[in-house]
Amino acid sequence: MAAIYQAVYRRASSLVCRLHSTYVRKMRYLNELKEDDSLCRQAQTSGTFYLFHNLSPFLQKAGKKYLVPQLGAAEMKRILEKFKETEQWIEKSVLIGCSDEHVPHFALDLGALEKSVIESELKGSFTDLRKALFVVDGKDSPLLASAQSLLRWHDSHQYCSKTGQPTQKNVAGSKRVCRASGITYYPQMSPVVITLVSDGSRCLLARQPSFPQGMYTALSGFCDVGENVEETVRREVAEEVGLEVESLQYSASQHWPFPSSCLMIACHALVRAQQAEISMNSLELEEARWFGLEEIVEGLKRDPRSSKQEDGSFLPWFPPKQAIAHQLICEWVKQQTS
Repeated sequence: MAAIYQAVYRRASSLVCRLHSTYVRKMRYLNELKEDDSLCRQAQTSGTFYLFHNLSPFLQKAGKKYLVPQLGAAEMKRILEKFKETEQWIEKSVLIGCSDEHVPHFALDLGALEKSVIESELKGSFTDLRKALFVVDGKDSPLLASAQSLLRWHDSHQYCSKTGQPTQKNVAGSKRVCRASGITYYPQMSPVVITLVSDGSRCLLARQPSFPQGMYTALSGFCDVGENVEETVRREVAEEVGLEVESLQYSASQHWPFPSSCLMIACHALVRAQQAEISMNSLELEEARWFGLEEIVEGLKRDPRSSKQEDGSFLPWFPPKQAIAHQLICEWVKQQTS
């Protein structure tokens, strides 16, 4: 029996090592592409490309599904030739990942070319990212978000903040350099806390005037310089709804490309039930209120289309499953029902 156990253990350990090694090799290959311009330029000839047009990703509809096509280098060359553009256009692309088989993935924005011609040629459409994130497969959403954020960063960092001179991107797009000052710029993310507040039996959700009608979500706000996550959560909850956080628990994190590249740090915060009267900051929020378990469960079943009532009002609905706010709400429901 001991011999069988050892054999199974060795086999499992071997599998874990192989999986780990695949990941390590993949990450080291990506790092090589970022550091070696000639290697990355060579990879562009065998990689796949995700297309954007003025930061909107290209999608194709197949039945009820939306697909994110990956174009090979030969197909990219054909599209560029149709517009009488050279292959040098491909060097405007940015590296966004690679497959386990080391096929590199790039994102390329064709905003300077005629959108309708590209859409007709490839039988698809460029779609606003806010919509695209919620209609494509879950595995594609993070890739599109990362790609758009990186493309946006390059578009807004073409000049050195010290000298005003143009900056140059490396082939992978992992950095930009000002040759006049020698300063190297790297893409950055802004930390944002997103917090689901609870008093033990209810959770607090809010909405801003810019939200779709009927949608409520967790409180969120950018971290100030010098703050840690705990300080930001306590400050944001106090500022927005006038409540004092007693304790908080980290949940997870998610990259979010709106309004720019953000790192959403999701937390659960507990306030005293005896001191749970909301004092809303109307400069930031349109409405904030407590929701009971039953109302939350019903709201999770709704989507924007089913929330509108005959009198024109809207029943509450919550962010879809791709958003980390949805995860926070589902975790709270699980805590209440366990």
